[in-house]
Amino acid sequence: MSLAILDARQWQQVVDLRSGYKIEADSPLVGTVKGVLARHPFPGDRDPRGNAWVTDTALDLIDRYDPGFAFLTYARQYYSSRYSPLTATEREEMREAAFAEVERFARESGFATVIVGTGGMTRAVAPIDLTGLDGLAVASNWSARYAGLYGLSARDMDRLLGHPDLERVASREEILELFGGGPDDGGRLPEQMAVARTGRYFNTTSLRRLVMLPAPSPVVPVSANLDGVASITDVKGAVLARLGREKVAIALLEGLGCEDFTVPFTACRNGRGWYCYEPGDSQYLALTTGGHRVFEHNGGYRYYLDDIERKPYPFSGYFTTLPSGTIGEAYPGRSIAVGNRSMFMHVTTGCDIACECFARNLYNQGLMAVIHRQDKPAGAQ
Repeated sequence: MSLAILDARQWQQVVDLRSGYKIEADSPLVGTVKGVLARHPFPGDRDPRGNAWVTDTALDLIDRYDPGFAFLTYARQYYSSRYSPLTATEREEMREAAFAEVERFARESGFATVIVGTGGMTRAVAPIDLTGLDGLAVASNWSARYAGLYGLSARDMDRLLGHPDLERVASREEILELFGGGPDDGGRLPEQMAVARTGRYFNTTSLRRLVMLPAPSPVVPVSANLDGVASITDVKGAVLARLGREKVAIALLEGLGCEDFTVPFTACRNGRGWYCYEPGDSQYLALTTGGHRVFEHNGGYRYYLDDIERKPYPFSGYFTTLPSGTIGEAYPGRSIAVGNRSMFMHVTTGCDIACECFARNLYNQGLMAVIHRQDKPAGAQ
């Protein structure tokens, strides 16, 4: 059973991750993780201390759990660029500070640290208005570039195919062909998928005004200290090959692309064909599972169909199951994940222990840690 520890500063509660119900748990590891959370309150998504929180929390957890693998996400520069009007100098300083935190983690932990960028940012030009369709358009807060389309009329198709802000409208069959799927794989794909041009984005329920967006990134940087990678789906296998010989960490820098990297890197494919990942669930899963999970996780699925009264995993966003085949699940040794990106640490990495901020629409509600495994002995590699 996976359990979650909710921390709202001076108040903590343990719940069953799948049901969300309160449980009693007092194992030594639960006490250890509670202590880590209490010592490191989250400062906020855009707070200048946000990325330092990742490093500090990870180092504290390493001292007490002794993992062989760590997955870190540094996202302050992504949220700040996306929602705050910054000067070029401010963005550069934020980028340098993010790299400095990764370097501090590597130096103080002794982990060989592989740095991965999720792709650069571009100015948000204008939203795309899909109201007035005879059919249904579905957009996710996790995606600005893709929207799902259902039940379109001939009039809708004429309007969309000539829309100046759309790069393309791809059918379910085209997506299946692009990713090598069969008819049985398309159940969670939209009937059509609208793809926005650079700088355009689909309106969602987000309450925040967008300043910048993830730029379409066919390739993203992976630091040159990881050999044998040509795609982000190669990272899992390449890292697993090194684990056991040395301790390794993956440090994900959100909102940074090839043009932002200050260390030598390999430009790796970030999707397939016209479909490139944004920082979100499908990109994380491509990295952590070594495969494309677009059929299950994409910007156009009607997630409201899963929003039932007793939805499993109520603290895990859209997810109703925990993905299998992750790097943390495959690695037999101890593992941790720490990041200032809500939900993705505990859902997509499969690590034994995940510590993450609990924030929604930039509102800081505290922290959450998830313990998936308590049975690995000390020194397990």
